[in-house]
Amino acid sequence: MKKTTNKTTLNQQKPDSPTDKADGESAVVEKIAEMPEPDRAMGGRLHAIIKASAPTLAPRLWHGMPAYARDGRIICFFQSSAKFNTRYMTLGFSDNANLDEGHMWPTSFALKDLTAAEEARIEALVKRAVS
Repeated sequence: MKKTTNKTTLNQQKPDSPTDKADGESAVVEKIAEMPEPDRAMGGRLHAIIKASAPTLAPRLWHGMPAYARDGRIICFFQSSAKFNTRYMTLGFSDNANLDEGHMWPTSFALKDLTAAEEARIEALVKRAVS
């Protein structure tokens, strides 16, 4: 028996899919506030960097993580180290991000701290992802 999936139905069933940008913003800010330090501070900075670098992206939760979408499609997201008990936060990009470089390129990055150098690199990656 072939199983069929209706994407619209799946998207409507996701409890972490806000209906508008304001709801998404609130949900992301709330999720960041729940993170333990130092992830909370880094999450706040990531949120600000992503919003400033790509103001057209809509914040929302995606699998319980802060994420940013264009036309309903996730471009990038980040997760707290506490989510999977890792020693670093993760910044990730979906297959909808325009980061292609030849036949192989990174789609996620480990973050232990955010210095000016990392912030500049993230800003450039986000801008490229939405280009």
